Amino acid sequence: MVRLQVQKVLKRYGRLRVFRDLEAEVRSGQVLVLAGRNGSGKSTLLRIIAGLARPTRGRVVFYQDDRALGNEERRRLIGLVALDVAIYGELTAWENLSFFARVRGLRLAPEEGARLLSDVGLGGRGDDLAQTYSSGMRQRLKYACGLLHRPPFLLLDEPGAGLDEAGRTMVERLIAQQRERGLVVLATNEPREVAYGDIVLHLEERP
Repeated sequence: MVRLQVQKVLKRYGRLRVFRDLEAEVRSGQVLVLAGRNGSGKSTLLRIIAGLARPTRGRVVFYQDDRALGNEERRRLIGLVALDVAIYGELTAWENLSFFARVRGLRLAPEEGARLLSDVGLGGRGDDLAQTYSSGMRQRLKYACGLLHRPPFLLLDEPGAGLDEAGRTMVERLIAQQRERGLVVLATNEPREVAYGDIVLHLEERP
């Protein structure tokens, strides 16, 4: 069982306050949606949760079996899919997967890589350079890279961005699978994606 708490998080850039006193809790089997208009701070909050940005005040706590996790443990257990996550165009899909596996200290077996690519709709395209992919195919590859270590905490920024209807259906399937593995936090202003949430934190409604 895993759990995540956002505890009175405030973020400022100089005198500009992005949000303040945000609180939420999400547990295994649940989806937390960070919803709001463009500029409301959704992606900023997701980056804080991912450990890629610091809050001005407050904190985010990850738990596994009711034990609070340290920063290093948290990084190992997070999977992140976001628009600004790098995919290396000069590498093939398989090479991208292998690279990100090595970064995590893992060795990816060829059959596991093939399964991951098939799961995201890239079966048979593993030896193609990522730079030959469409934007939707690159987004699918980001999902494969984000899920390769079977993370209990899956963080998604605009999960359907660049995807066609088949891709959005894939995202819904992956979210359903993640509920069995752990939890999901996603940032979006798309009504269809907001509806995935068991808990919805509306940033634009904050004072």
